[in-house]
Amino acid sequence: MVSRGHLRSCCGAALLLLAASAPAAAWVRNPASIAAVLPAGATGPEGMTVGPDGNIYTTTLGFSAKGPVGGPGHLYEFSPDGTLIRHLTIGAATSQLLGVAFNPVTHDLLVIDSGAGVVRQVGREDGVSKVFMTVTGQSLLNGMTFDAAGNVYVTDSAQGIIWKVGPTGGAASVWLSDPLLTTTGTPSFGANGIVFNHDYSVAYITNTGNRTILSVPVSGGVAGKPSVFTNSVNGPDGLVMDGAGNLWVCANQQEEIVVVDPTGKAIARLGDFNGVVKGVPQGLLYPTSPAFSKDGKTLYVSNLSLDLRLVGAAQSVTSDYDAQVRRYTIAKISTKIPPIKDNASAAK
Repeated sequence: MVSRGHLRSCCGAALLLLAASAPAAAWVRNPASIAAVLPAGATGPEGMTVGPDGNIYTTTLGFSAKGPVGGPGHLYEFSPDGTLIRHLTIGAATSQLLGVAFNPVTHDLLVIDSGAGVVRQVGREDGVSKVFMTVTGQSLLNGMTFDAAGNVYVTDSAQGIIWKVGPTGGAASVWLSDPLLTTTGTPSFGANGIVFNHDYSVAYITNTGNRTILSVPVSGGVAGKPSVFTNSVNGPDGLVMDGAGNLWVCANQQEEIVVVDPTGKAIARLGDFNGVVKGVPQGLLYPTSPAFSKDGKTLYVSNLSLDLRLVGAAQSVTSDYDAQVRRYTIAKISTKIPPIKDNASAAK
């Protein structure tokens, strides 16, 4: 006679065997390697873009592993092979720089000076800056994008606002304000990255603290009601769109790039954290801003490597690694999306 306990044990073992033999899929991760190392003394890079010349431009946030660093803001320009071409000290700017981008219509180099609550137009040869855009309220300006006419859109992570200004700058107006752009989560940044789709009929916006990507219908340049496009990206930060309409999103709390197709489904998870070697992060560590190379074959990613305890947040699972960083990096990843591996097929 079989006892109930023995029967339960046999059934449990059978279920485990079934689970182990069931078909499963696994992400194939393109590795993230170092594209460039910022000079000694530079703080963590947050904003990053690829210019019309194919070079990599990055701005620093003014935080090292030891804490905030004052003084003027800095911008670094690297060649695609990682050679430092130019280091600009941005006149009149605070050390807290975030988004950086070239206006595709006017070709102006614009930098978000979050510490001053303004966007600056910066001379790419000498770093001389002037105020390009102003806003009202206690802002935390973060991400930036443009429409076909060269109008500038800037996210405000603190006030839950998307600001808009014309190609020549000035006082910005509120393009969009909605509770979905705010957060009470961690990290405590609401609206962060922003990008339009190819015909400018939809804007996609990340909300870092809420772990969401929002979609905003746009008609005649006017924003409609935002909704959650997809969720559960761990710390979505900057994002870019490829030619197929896929979103490439920095997950700053997961040390990866999540590629999301036009339906909101993840089709790839790329890169990973591979430790800190002699003070230099390997792979991804608090990735913030992505940008495609000029030929589209490489995705560059800025590694902010920010210990959240320095900005008043509780310890994160990577805080102790962030605290080890002494030299900051730009990472690179192949943009060839690998197929999802079928473990059952691979085992045959």
